[in-house]
Amino acid sequence: MNVHHLELFYYVAKHGGIMPAVRNIPYGIQQPAVSAQVAQLEEFLGATLFQRRPFALTAEGEKLYAFCQPFFANLDRVAGELQGGQARHFRIGASTIVLRDHLPRLLDGVKKTFPGVKVSLRDGYAARLAELLAQDEVDLVITLVDKKPSAGFQSEVLLELPLVLLVEKNSKVKSAEELWLRDKITDSLICLPAQELLSKIFQARLAEMGVEWFPTVEASSVDLIETYVASGMGIGLSVAVPKNKFSPNVRALPLKDFPTACIGAMWRGKNLPLLDAFLDMARQRAKELM
Repeated sequence: MNVHHLELFYYVAKHGGIMPAVRNIPYGIQQPAVSAQVAQLEEFLGATLFQRRPFALTAEGEKLYAFCQPFFANLDRVAGELQGGQARHFRIGASTIVLRDHLPRLLDGVKKTFPGVKVSLRDGYAARLAELLAQDEVDLVITLVDKKPSAGFQSEVLLELPLVLLVEKNSKVKSAEELWLRDKITDSLICLPAQELLSKIFQARLAEMGVEWFPTVEASSVDLIETYVASGMGIGLSVAVPKNKFSPNVRALPLKDFPTACIGAMWRGKNLPLLDAFLDMARQRAKELM
């Protein structure tokens, strides 16, 4: 029996339906995925576990819920007891820049407050980090976030950063407005993958302006975007981070009247003392940057 399917059934039975379960599952998962995986559980067992409309557990569903409810309902309590009331392993996901330039100082503070804590780090862009969080492979991520978090997640905006275009230092392009006046922009656009929030914000604003300019090169990090621009491969989309200097081989062009990109923390589940302490340190670091 797939234990994850059993967990999803537990939430469906506890909250009285698939949509109420989606709203209460402590990580991001969409209704179609829950429906499909619970259906797989029923197929494996060869039994219907609940009636959909109106919701009601069948006799088989009642039996299975009575079996699994004590286990899933007491997971947080048992984990807390085994950890002595606080987490002993903290798993963080972030972009390469955050991991390199900001995490060392934050982690130093965490280890002073929670001696002996083990820390695991994962890097990636926003969409991948959200997947890791949904799959319970990290406890918290620092990345581009929507101001309104997805169902099952909690988030907090730490910084709002202006978007910029990066051009090679000898480029003839002096402002972004020059590009918008062209009949067709022939310069290669270097940006994060299309599903990334930064790219979505940029393309949405271009559409409002009636400008078409689609990516030629998709990079996995803003670091790579800067590297590719410096080598003359095209114009890059990035953000202006306070106190962070770009390579001397590139120039930053402000994007006036474009929305800002929100950098924030995103997590799921209950706020344990370690997570709260880390968030306090992250807020302080954000204030220092500004």
